[in-house]
Amino acid sequence: MLGIGNGARRDDGVGVWVAQALAARLGDSLDVRVLGDDGFQLVDALGGIDAALLIDAVQSGAPPGTVHRFDAARQPLPPALLRCSTHALGVAEALELARALGQLPARVAVYGIEGADFGLGEGLSAPVAAAAAGLVEELAANLTDRPCTNTP
Repeated sequence: MLGIGNGARRDDGVGVWVAQALAARLGDSLDVRVLGDDGFQLVDALGGIDAALLIDAVQSGAPPGTVHRFDAARQPLPPALLRCSTHALGVAEALELARALGQLPARVAVYGIEGADFGLGEGLSAPVAAAAAGLVEELAANLTDRPCTNTP
């Protein structure tokens, strides 16, 4: 599982928050990596793995806290979802670069949580925190039901 974001930019840190919460909950049964806002780290992290679960903040105009789910192995992420990125190389571009390089895993689930506040500071806004907690519950239940929980 890959948590993506910048914890110093409020809701942009939601991917990191979810990854850390899942790691605390599931322990060693899940390979969790926290990535900053460098998309090149994401491309490197995708190389040599069979499946990936990515969590990041998005800004598409949907209500804050909306959880978007995508199968990025089948098709590129919708451009409207990622109109504004705090990442040097955004998630969508990093996934497409990995695809072009033949490094995209066969299974890539992307969960984007609609952010409200991307300003400087720590902590998630209330609707994003609620959505993140709900996603942790959902993913923990789904991952512990699988015979091999180190892949999504």
